[in-house]
Amino acid sequence: MNVATQTQTESAIRSEIGKIGPISADSHVTEPPTMYIDYIDPKFRDSAPRGTTHDGGDVYTVAGFEPINMGLVASAGLSPEDMGRKYNRYADFPAGWDPKARIKAQDKDGVTGEILYPTVGMIVYGIEDGALLNACANAYNRWIAEYVGEVPKRLWGIGQTAVRSVEEAIADVHWMKELGLKGVYLPAVPMTEEDYDHPSFDALWRTCTELEMPICFHVFTGSRKYRTAIRGAAINLWNGVMRQNQDLIGLFIFGGLFDRHPDLQLVCVEADAGWAPHFLHRMDHIYTRHATWQKAPHLEKMPSEYFLEHVYLTFQDDWVAFKTIDMMNPKRLMWANDFPHADSTWPNSMQLLETHTTCLTPAARRAVLRDNVVELFKLETS
Repeated sequence: MNVATQTQTESAIRSEIGKIGPISADSHVTEPPTMYIDYIDPKFRDSAPRGTTHDGGDVYTVAGFEPINMGLVASAGLSPEDMGRKYNRYADFPAGWDPKARIKAQDKDGVTGEILYPTVGMIVYGIEDGALLNACANAYNRWIAEYVGEVPKRLWGIGQTAVRSVEEAIADVHWMKELGLKGVYLPAVPMTEEDYDHPSFDALWRTCTELEMPICFHVFTGSRKYRTAIRGAAINLWNGVMRQNQDLIGLFIFGGLFDRHPDLQLVCVEADAGWAPHFLHRMDHIYTRHATWQKAPHLEKMPSEYFLEHVYLTFQDDWVAFKTIDMMNPKRLMWANDFPHADSTWPNSMQLLETHTTCLTPAARRAVLRDNVVELFKLETS
């Protein structure tokens, strides 16, 4: 393709994307400094996470963790040189916590809506005190329900639960549904003795499917194991963020959960998607070659079939996902801008998509940028 043809093609795609009205399947709030204090059960108020100042910038403190640099997590649009240094005050980046300011940020990026996950709430999942973790999750659910209620057809929240017991998690899912939240954000590792593939969790998965509340696993979530297992330079962590979610996907597939719950949908959030074709092949190879001698549970289908039907993947700057889309299921891929985090494509998402989606058919482009997330979460849009 010559330069003139390429430019003409991208111009046509730009117009098409504008008509589609992309929806981000993974964006974040930056919880206000007093959110947990204001919304938590009063008996946990003294130990609740809170925003403070540190070295001249705004940070969030969570028991047992280093202060969270809110300037770093709200660094969308900054150059690599400025990342973590500018926007280190809440007042400098209101779109993270003010829903009205957020709509202006959406308009600047060309998106028409966002599925919202927490920021501090991701770190909260590392709290080892189950009672405090549960109180923090409840506080967040109360707050995010009010937040998205300010702009109900452009903001949609995902609720979170501590998973201290199956019974409590089921009650939480019912509550989230009543609050108008669209899915269930789970910790990578439950606080129960049994893991998610144990039959004791079947009642939870039945509840999620009956209430049409997809289960969502976000990277950087869970036990300290996933936060400290870094070899070499600290930057190596960023290259391994998808490993936690790959383990979870394998847990659900090889544990036979999708045989027992054929309507269960799992969302793998912010772990990219370009790796999926090889992962599909590798799972099938492992099952064919090693299932017998390792006494693996019997599966009614090949592992890749469960993945292609039940696992949704969100990604932002991952052109490999688009190039290999014919090796995946286009109905299970959902683009996101990750606003306002460090990996966000904001405010240049439309320029990126003009280039990255040139290889897609119009139907696939619309599915990945909008239709899949609308159908999965049953969104009412403007």
